[in-house]
Amino acid sequence: MIHQYKNNGYNIVLDVNSGSVHVVDELVYDVVALLDQGKSEAEVCSSLQEKYPKDDILEAVSECRELEEAGVLFTEDIYEKAIIDYKARKTVVKALCLHIAHDCNLACKYCFAEEGEYHGRRALMSFEVGKKALDFLIANSGERRNLEVDFFGGEPLMNWQVVKDLVAYGREQEKQHNKNFRFTLTTNGVLLNDEIMEFCNREMANVVLSVDGRKEVHDFMRPFRRGAGSYDLVMPKFKKFADSRNQQKYYVRGTFTHHNLDFANDVLHLADQGFEQISVEPVVAPATEEYALKEEDLPAILAEYDKLAAEMVKREKEGRGFTFFHYMIDLSGGPCVYKRLSGCGSGTEYLAVTPWGDLYPCHQFVGIDKYLMGNVDEGVTRPEIVDEFKCCNVYTKEKCRNCFAKFYCSGGCAANSYNFHGTIQDAYDIGCELQRKRVECAIMIKAALAD
Repeated sequence: MIHQYKNNGYNIVLDVNSGSVHVVDELVYDVVALLDQGKSEAEVCSSLQEKYPKDDILEAVSECRELEEAGVLFTEDIYEKAIIDYKARKTVVKALCLHIAHDCNLACKYCFAEEGEYHGRRALMSFEVGKKALDFLIANSGERRNLEVDFFGGEPLMNWQVVKDLVAYGREQEKQHNKNFRFTLTTNGVLLNDEIMEFCNREMANVVLSVDGRKEVHDFMRPFRRGAGSYDLVMPKFKKFADSRNQQKYYVRGTFTHHNLDFANDVLHLADQGFEQISVEPVVAPATEEYALKEEDLPAILAEYDKLAAEMVKREKEGRGFTFFHYMIDLSGGPCVYKRLSGCGSGTEYLAVTPWGDLYPCHQFVGIDKYLMGNVDEGVTRPEIVDEFKCCNVYTKEKCRNCFAKFYCSGGCAANSYNFHGTIQDAYDIGCELQRKRVECAIMIKAALAD
């Protein structure tokens, strides 16, 4: 499979199955398109003879054939057979999302967790439940040594003592079981203080700091319950925290909505505030919500991604670059083939745990009875859900099978698919459009910086 596109003055040819990227001139770009249609050398010459000299066309055809023989152009898909092995293999649990607090001190308008309630009741996880969750993870991790635990909410800092106690317990257990815990935390920053920062810098491998960008954007979507904005409170803390971590092992993570389709300005605002690790994600919401992204928003959003990519190239060359999560792409290797085919591991390798110990495929499925998998006392009592997720991949989804971005998004988010289509075997269409554009921009950035 070949994908060709033009972006910021570059003619780019992506050989999907090998992952090879070729930055080419107009002649080769046109030749590749015709060869990809199955045209012969004579047919290529006939089609392009009024635009280019014949000798140049023949040379371009010869170069393309050399690339094909080298296995970097027009390559065959060898991965569909590999998915059979993936379905059959025994999976282990390697990561948990601990819902340490089903409560929050903000009232973010787009919150899928309903300000922490998750279709249920407000609650804080007890140390005993959290302890059982870590025991479950150890017991179900097989030979895997490195394990991940994310403290999530709601707002985890509303249950800070239990977070600290569970980290201490995890450190004790990793010595006894030859495991290594990688703890992470997501916070809105309201309760952040120097003691918490110091603890996180010692114990947390990564911290996600929730901020949407410009003050007016952030305050509109992330207010306190009585309506006041939270930007002025959290931004100085986040700056201090990011600097205390040497601008590494954290993300400022925002969400853009229908109300700020010029979200590149929010990304650049965060960069101008000194943050070097930035993620600003598109909101995912039913079309009935006034802030939801709509089909008619797509042209503006796609143009905004192009604008951001061009500015990032400019800033990088000026020595003031920053990382944008959705433009991080590894063209030299990337994740293993199984990860490319099946995604994040939700429902198989990655599970979410509620404050009372129920297990779900991920945080976005919490509260959906159909996907209640078990609990920390009994373990996974509905293995058919594991099998359902294990069989969900880019070859079982018709929308993914012929998509050039399938090995970069790995089929997209199962929860988004379920929420929009009632099945995890589909894909969220607006999300797919945005993902394809982000892949194109990420590759263009690589090309521009290698120029």
